[in-house]
Amino acid sequence: MAQADPPLRRTIKKPQLRQMVPLADSTIWEMEQRGQFPRRFLLTPRCVVWDLAEVEAWLALRRAKPIRRAPPPDVRKRITRPVRAADRSEDRPFPG
Repeated sequence: MAQADPPLRRTIKKPQLRQMVPLADSTIWEMEQRGQFPRRFLLTPRCVVWDLAEVEAWLALRRAKPIRRAPPPDVRKRITRPVRAADRSEDRPFPG
C-alpha cells in the first residue's frame, strides 16, 4: 500500500506573522535559535515561511501559561545616577 500523504498545511510569510505576533524580527529569530518559537523554513531560495498551525499552537500555549513580568531593575546597583537635565530652553538662543 502507498503511504498516505500528510495533509497540506497552510504557511504564512513574515507580514502575516508580524500581524499575529507583535515581536521584533530579531526577537523571533533569537527565540527560534533557542527552540522557543516555531522554526521558519524555505519554500524557495528567497521565500521564508512559517507553519500557521505551529504559530497558532505557540500562541495558544503562551495564552494558557502566562509569563510573569520581569521585575524592575534594582536602582541601588547602578554605577552612576542619571542626572536629570534642567530646563535649559531659557539659556539657548533662538536658532536663525
